[in-house]
Amino acid sequence: MDSQNGLLARVEALKDGRLVVWSPRESRRLYATGFYGKPLGIPKPKEDFEAPLILDPIEGIYLLEKEMISVYSGEGENEVGLEELRDSASGMLEGFEEKYQIYRDLRERGLIVTPGIKYGCDFAVYEKGPGLDHAPYIIKVKVSGEGLTAAEIVEAGRLATSVRKTFIIAMVDSGEIRFLSFKWWRP
Repeated sequence: MDSQNGLLARVEALKDGRLVVWSPRESRRLYATGFYGKPLGIPKPKEDFEAPLILDPIEGIYLLEKEMISVYSGEGENEVGLEELRDSASGMLEGFEEKYQIYRDLRERGLIVTPGIKYGCDFAVYEKGPGLDHAPYIIKVKVSGEGLTAAEIVEAGRLATSVRKTFIIAMVDSGEIRFLSFKWWRP
């Protein structure tokens, strides 16, 4: 890619919403800039991997917004713009706007944000990065006005305690992002 323009990778948009960096060289560079994406078939990647990189749609939108990638669809000739990618993601991901705002806020604070599906939440958040430290936080994004049941609080607390993480509810309320953390207290 044209590193003079800040682009690190050419990305292909797949029909299922995932984004793929096919070039291993571009994959390594993009991963090294902030632990973006997940190398295909490599559970604990190192800097020297030789595999395509899979990006979550939210990561892809952030990187496209930052002009770090270019996205193409079809046979790789049709460039996908930011609004088209956002529209596609919002049609696939429930609560997309809120999740994206939270993701962007955390990234802008210098944190490493990865999908949190293995923890049953929206994001896992690292201070240094996967392989360098463990994610101290797991985040569930709630839409403003959406309720939180006592059972959800207990479930989240038990999950966070079992994986030794702080469980955080993140919410966008009237344009303001709010974080509420839960920890078990032992007298």
